[in-house]
Amino acid sequence: MIGFSNENGYIGYSEEVIANIVGLSTMECYGVVGMASKNATDGFWELIKGENLSKGVKIHCKNDELTIELFVVVEYGTKISVIANNIIQKIRYNVENYTGLKVSCITVNVQGVRV
Repeated sequence: MIGFSNENGYIGYSEEVIANIVGLSTMECYGVVGMASKNATDGFWELIKGENLSKGVKIHCKNDELTIELFVVVEYGTKISVIANNIIQKIRYNVENYTGLKVSCITVNVQGVRV
């Protein structure tokens, strides 16, 4: 459980809730085909488009600050650095505004390019 205390009490979020916010925010960005998740049985990366977007996200919390790592597949012919910067800005804005938690670091790992 990740959360913080204020004058009204304690507010806690499960990692899955934050990961879903990250996944949905990422899918709203231009040039993103989907999230990527490593298949445990064979070790290959698989594309996730609809449900379970949180599988492509790792959340760590230290000193009340979030570190977010995500794995994406981008569209061929798009500028990857621009897509990554858009993802970072969108995630930081959405997570901080929806939850009130501080995001210290966001790492975007591009696992593939799709036509």
